[in-house]
Amino acid sequence: MKYIFVSLLSIFMIQAAVAQNAAEEAPDGPQITFAEDTKDFGDIVQGDKVSHTFEFENTGTEPLILSNVLTTCGCTATSWPREPIAPGETASIDVSFNSTGKKGRQNKVITVVSNAVNAQERVKLITNVLPNKDVQ
Repeated sequence: MKYIFVSLLSIFMIQAAVAQNAAEEAPDGPQITFAEDTKDFGDIVQGDKVSHTFEFENTGTEPLILSNVLTTCGCTATSWPREPIAPGETASIDVSFNSTGKKGRQNKVITVVSNAVNAQERVKLITNVLPNKDVQ
């Protein structure tokens, strides 16, 4: 009985190790991996314009193609590559936020749509918009 238990335990441990190794391998197809997914600007004054560049890499095995980059409102603008990004290559998405007419905590989500195995990824701009002292 003791030997059966030890044998079953050994088989279970081997299967777990094999499953973990398989999960660590790169998936077939393109995969987008961002260096960072959030940029916090802290406090800014109403009317300020801030921008950030989100760097990413194609960590997959096939060319990555971005099909769209969606923003949550017209106060946020983006610029992104239209050409395929080869495996191992890096690229960037430029994002800007115009705080005119905004106040308080802002959390702007940018959705990146692509042909990657992780087809939709999100990055965020966060800031707190303080009232402009010139306008009361």
